[in-house]
Amino acid sequence: MSSLNSLLRPGIASHLKRLWLRKVELTKARGVQTNAFDYFNDSVDLEESKFAKILIANRSEIACRIIRTARRMGIKTVAVYSTADSSSVHVRMADEAVCLGAPAARDSYLNVERVLAVIRDTGAEAVHPGYGFLSENAAFAAELESMGVAFIGPSASAIRGMGDKLESKRLAMEAQVNTIPGFDGVVSDEEHCLEIARNIGYPVMIKASAGGGGKGMRIARNDNEAREGFRLSTSEAASSFGDDRMLVEKFIDSPRHIEIQVLGDNHGNTVYLNERECSIQRRNQKVIEEAPSVFLDEEMRRAMGSQAVALCRRLGYSSAGTVEFLADSARNFYFLEMNTRLQVEHPITECITGLDLVHQMIRIAKGHPLKFSQSDVALRGWAIESRVYAEDPTKGFGLPSVGRLYQYIEPTHIPQVRCDSGVEEGSEISVYYDPMISKLVCCGRTRQEAIDLSVKALDSYVIRGVAHNIALLRDILTEPQFVSGNISTAYLSQVYPSGFSGRQLDAKARKHVCALAAAILAKADLRARSFVNTNNRRKSPPTSWQFAITLHNSPISCNIRYAHSSRLFIASIDGEEAFVADDFNLSQSPIYTKVDDTDVVFQLNSEPQFGNLKIRFEGSDYDLSVLPKSAHEYMKFMPEKSLTDTSKRLVAPMPGVVKAVSCEVGCQVVKGQELCIVEAMKMQNSLLADASGKIKSINVKVGSNVSKDDVLVEFE
Repeated sequence: MSSLNSLLRPGIASHLKRLWLRKVELTKARGVQTNAFDYFNDSVDLEESKFAKILIANRSEIACRIIRTARRMGIKTVAVYSTADSSSVHVRMADEAVCLGAPAARDSYLNVERVLAVIRDTGAEAVHPGYGFLSENAAFAAELESMGVAFIGPSASAIRGMGDKLESKRLAMEAQVNTIPGFDGVVSDEEHCLEIARNIGYPVMIKASAGGGGKGMRIARNDNEAREGFRLSTSEAASSFGDDRMLVEKFIDSPRHIEIQVLGDNHGNTVYLNERECSIQRRNQKVIEEAPSVFLDEEMRRAMGSQAVALCRRLGYSSAGTVEFLADSARNFYFLEMNTRLQVEHPITECITGLDLVHQMIRIAKGHPLKFSQSDVALRGWAIESRVYAEDPTKGFGLPSVGRLYQYIEPTHIPQVRCDSGVEEGSEISVYYDPMISKLVCCGRTRQEAIDLSVKALDSYVIRGVAHNIALLRDILTEPQFVSGNISTAYLSQVYPSGFSGRQLDAKARKHVCALAAAILAKADLRARSFVNTNNRRKSPPTSWQFAITLHNSPISCNIRYAHSSRLFIASIDGEEAFVADDFNLSQSPIYTKVDDTDVVFQLNSEPQFGNLKIRFEGSDYDLSVLPKSAHEYMKFMPEKSLTDTSKRLVAPMPGVVKAVSCEVGCQVVKGQELCIVEAMKMQNSLLADASGKIKSINVKVGSNVSKDDVLVEFE
């Protein structure tokens, strides 16, 4: 700014400086009010004593979320980050930011000594851990207590009690909370696991004693699955939690996963904030959550809430926490676990109760009592959270994807839509951390209104640069079984028994996609003829076109004409008419228009030119071939492209680290046999042989870093 001051008049320089500082403040305050719901039940008392500065021991969207509330309260924030996150949104939003170390979590976000050093150096009075990483690390909480730094969460003893699933089950039984039948001890090895599973009776759940977030969990329905589940879960638990102890309990087939949000203070006050339905899951991780649940009536809500509060009182629990239950079709419910932290899906509880859970956690950590009782807890409207992940849902409901977001637009211009994210255009989704891009939260007066709003928001969400699961999310939200509320934790396997292969177009949607494709090319042609300094400008613009459209390998005949007076494209798709309003701009993203008087949202993901046209329509991507009919006639003379034979090699489906190699050169393997285990984004992925054969070469070893499409194993 000093060089500007010397060159410009003082008034102009001062004005530019004010604009520059304002831009910095707007960048820091990104999302403070613009994408948050009103906390109608939770105003901030600025006269109340508060921490001067808090450190957020986390990253990405949850760090951004905490910073927003800290700003509401007038509290300074310190962000920490790894070298991979140096340009992240949460780093810029915070008042201070300190690098912890290398990208791997163990060298940065899980490096307790380094985090403690940053706390001392910055003078932070309190630490909010978010979720994951150190949020349920009792030793970390205890160390903060010894330093005189407040942990914005429960006590170390409460974390220990609920962090160990064996101990948590014992404490739940003491509090007279319903529990699942199982083995109350540590499973020593594979054979011990088999013995326990046979005694309990299949199916069983094998899970990490110190686990959470779906990591280190496998369902076994026979001896073979029990062996594999124990082995993979043990390795996953050791990698994620540094604790490979396992337990086994009865798996309740097709249950509902319902959790109760609780809040307790240090003055003996404990309340439950109603329930969340979290039954839509893949790999034991939630995909869509909603609050409240269609399954609960007031009597069951009160019973579950009372048991959750009883457990909290047995623990002397203070701060926010979540007691998770499984409920069967007969409305019996059983304690699953307690998460002694802020849950990923907390925004939907905030929506229906009007409470800011982060605000309450900070107040409680400061020593303030709750200002409301159970009777003051609201239950207003309905909220749905869709977890938007960087992953390909057509590959096992979510093969992680990495890359840079070269275009990213959140649908927060839609009222009652909240998008909790920690990314922006240009951000990189890396291999080191969870692949969640954002949490899309939509709140309506009724469940159907919340569903409709979620569908509109997903259609309007622009994400380019990585694969994502929006097509799956939208398909679930419009699927009849989900819409009726008839769901369970087995929903995905029941509705998509062969996996998710993309949206299946009905006749109406097929007509609309083709009509849009034809209208795009016709509009592009009209636009090209209006350019100055072209010979086309001297000619009269065309009013009709004849196209040959290929969708899903099916040829479709399309004649389209333009009605200038009504500004309509009128397309005849295999003899059936469709009307597309000419009220959109091809440079927009997303694009809103009408087809047959129906509001539609689409995205144009390629140049509007003849040949391959890529359209995202109602959440799904479609590759169409659109050619003039005369050009299409010559396609039959084009040679077919030969496909590469991949049956003789095993390639890495995603970047990651090789955790195990289960074959040797020269050995004979059969189709479906495990060859390697690759860990990516904190999940263990077992890679299987696509065909039987003899191993010719192995190109990796345990510990090798691999990129997508690297050849791991070759066959003769």
